[in-house]
Amino acid sequence: MKQFVICAAVLAAAMSLAGCSRSDAPVLFHPQGQPQTLDEWHVLSSDGKHLSLNQGVEPYALNTALFSDYAHKLRTIWMPEGTKAKYNATEAFDFPVGTIISKTFYYPRAKDGAVLRVAEQTGESADGLDLSKVRLIETRLLVRRQAGWVALPYVWNEEQTQATLARAGEAVPLTMHKRDGSAKTSFVYMVPDENQCAGCHSTNNTTRELHPIGPKARHLNRDDPWHPGENQLAHMVSQGRLDGLPATGVPHNARLDDARASVESRARAYLDVNCGHCHSQVGPADTSGLWLDAATDETRRLGLCKPPVAAGQGTGDHMFDIVPGKPDDSILIYRMSSLDPGAMMPEVGRATVHEEGVAVVRDWIAAWLGSCSGDGTHVAMR
Repeated sequence: MKQFVICAAVLAAAMSLAGCSRSDAPVLFHPQGQPQTLDEWHVLSSDGKHLSLNQGVEPYALNTALFSDYAHKLRTIWMPEGTKAKYNATEAFDFPVGTIISKTFYYPRAKDGAVLRVAEQTGESADGLDLSKVRLIETRLLVRRQAGWVALPYVWNEEQTQATLARAGEAVPLTMHKRDGSAKTSFVYMVPDENQCAGCHSTNNTTRELHPIGPKARHLNRDDPWHPGENQLAHMVSQGRLDGLPATGVPHNARLDDARASVESRARAYLDVNCGHCHSQVGPADTSGLWLDAATDETRRLGLCKPPVAAGQGTGDHMFDIVPGKPDDSILIYRMSSLDPGAMMPEVGRATVHEEGVAVVRDWIAAWLGSCSGDGTHVAMR
């Protein structure tokens, strides 16, 4: 902090002096309150030209990520010096008090002022982000305080120099197209409010406590994009940031875009990270009876020939969550493909349809044999 004060004084006296920037200040954990600007945490810094990570702030990647209107994401974790996260085979790691997890949502820029719908390249944010090439939208913080996790959304200004707390969320109009100009669409990107953040991160319907969704063993068990040749979890151990990683038996989710993986493993990985935090035995959607997390293997719970529970107009006049061999007759596909607020799933976090995700789940449903003509229907993979 002393270094930060000195730096500020020098800047005020002589703006021309080099070598003193916001990133010189150490990460600042706030044990209480709601800082109004992202700058106050000293996790990320922007001069309008480049978004940089502060010292000790480590990027990470997931196998298959949550879909957010084709936005790219720079994910980071910072933990207080001398602390470690504790490994858990199934749930989010147990991070120490003081941990700050950030996720910055951005899009590659198109020459016409729109944003590009292009696949995110692994490790593209290795040196931060070149703001002449990308547009920042928001940065969400998940902060581990003594009483538990707190979610704070920050929205970036037009100059890309500052992000301000948006407790009530924000609507950001965007026009997006592919690199060749096709698939052009205009939509409103919705930054979630605090309650919506809590709604997704309250993964246990009994305790209602907030928890991280992405930092789990099965999502993080992959090659490290920023350290080629290393496993991401093994790198965390080598850096003294993770304790308890077993030598074998670490779970692993498939990547959605991995053509070498089976359709089933890709579809299940997608449903797990996009739906499973809510649709699980203990999640907010537990009473639906549709459990889409990685731990569920009972076909009825996965939706096979299962009638909906209180889905209302969300059924699209279909009878079952999944009809084997018939994706177009399945409620799951109908809701994933819908933009109707009363029918779409997930119900927050998107204003567009994830065509690639829907396609994989369609292929998975199409591969099932059987029928829903009565109780005890036998279902088997082709």
